Amino acid sequence: MGIITILWEKWVEFKRDFYKITLAAMVAPLMYLVVFGLGIQTTSHGEPYLNFLIPGVVALTTMNGSFNAIAQNLNVQRLYEKAFDQVMISPTPLWQFIIGQILGGSLRGLYAGGIILLLTMPIETGLIFNGFSLLIMLLNGAVFSAVGVVVSFIAKNHADVPRFSNYIIMPMAYLCNTFFSTERMPRGLRDVVSALPLSQTSAMLRSIAAGGTAGITGVFILLAYLVVLTAIAFWFIYKKKNL
Repeated sequence: MGIITILWEKWVEFKRDFYKITLAAMVAPLMYLVVFGLGIQTTSHGEPYLNFLIPGVVALTTMNGSFNAIAQNLNVQRLYEKAFDQVMISPTPLWQFIIGQILGGSLRGLYAGGIILLLTMPIETGLIFNGFSLLIMLLNGAVFSAVGVVVSFIAKNHADVPRFSNYIIMPMAYLCNTFFSTERMPRGLRDVVSALPLSQTSAMLRSIAAGGTAGITGVFILLAYLVVLTAIAFWFIYKKKNL
């Protein structure tokens, strides 16, 4: 019941801010597609650059949508509304609170990525997105929702969340196989960046979009990130750290 309660809270928040959330999910990705995909006519891997760009933009949109849906709100609840005090004394199991936050954020990321898929459907690219693509988007959203939960515990003030986004999330958005292939990077940097969750998501979505299959290795890597980050979030809330 605790997980359902958290998801219902996210649903109410989504309905209340539907237009704001939808516009926020559309503006930046559309700018990327127009400026890089349509404004700069070039090719990548022998295909129109737009075919390379769209899966990457979908991946980073799920990342941003999930992270932003959790990190800011949860941080405000912890620092200013002191809502975690109520969570601690409520009958809701703490693990259900964390899982509910991660699921809610992943669904928000899936929604944001789905908007980009709908907006790009009229463009005749020949790209393929199927149920497995949606599953990967959902899993990627869960990973970055878990990142958002952990960041909300670590942040000492409201300004720390945007700083983390600038230092970690934004570099991943540009480097992790979204706008250009990691194959062009120096080997040491390439190995590190390729192991990041957004790189894996972009690669899997791009492989499916091109008519191929997504390697199961990428799914296991995302699951590993999710398990580790969720365990860290559990540690914070059960040890009552930074509450």
